[in-house]
Amino acid sequence: MIELHLIGIGTGNPDHLTLQAIKALNAADLVLIPRKGETKADLAGLRRQICDTMLTNPATRVAEFDLPVRDAANPSYRKGVDDWHDAIAGVWKETILGEIGHDGRVALLVWGDPSLYDSTLRIAGRVGRTLPLAVRVVPGITSLQALTAAHAIPLNELGEPFIVTTGRQLRDHGWPAGVRTVAVMLDGECSFESVAPEGVTIWWGAYLGMADELILSGPLSETAGRIVATRAAARERHGWIMDIYILCRG
Repeated sequence: MIELHLIGIGTGNPDHLTLQAIKALNAADLVLIPRKGETKADLAGLRRQICDTMLTNPATRVAEFDLPVRDAANPSYRKGVDDWHDAIAGVWKETILGEIGHDGRVALLVWGDPSLYDSTLRIAGRVGRTLPLAVRVVPGITSLQALTAAHAIPLNELGEPFIVTTGRQLRDHGWPAGVRTVAVMLDGECSFESVAPEGVTIWWGAYLGMADELILSGPLSETAGRIVATRAAARERHGWIMDIYILCRG
């Protein structure tokens, strides 16, 4: 039986790891580090840095693997993602069996937290269809928590709900009904530009928790252009970007 520990590692800062995460990391027989290509080599590098800093068990092995790329040309977004997740599950299984066989503890370092807008648990479920697997989750600091901390703001208005959604949903369906506060993740298109800016405030952040952290905030009408320009320059400089933002009306 493989015991798979999905360890939330926050947004790349080794200080984000909880004591539970450090214990789980050092109890593993194998730690998996995904590689996402040259343009995102920093992400694997940050995971290596975490292992170098926190891993003290000499018996724990570290194995890297190349992450399959999603076919963006697939006309069906859902089918493209399903095929992509199947391919990732196959690489996980192949790497685990090649490194430790059918028995042992495996740790996979997950950006942020495995439970919030992350597909790691769904991919683990695919692996479990053909490989006996027990999944354990070690929660981590989400980018949403890191964003509110960076701006020193609460996420919700007093006594009011909020919604966490994606850039695609905001573009396609507009502002969610019944809420004044919207947190937007997984947005590569600056979808806040599709929102009528009157009376809206934005809090934006990229590379949260890292040395290159960027944050901007203010009225959407005044801040949107600055964010677009800052984001484009940062992506050009690094080759990749991870960002998130909160919008609030009134």
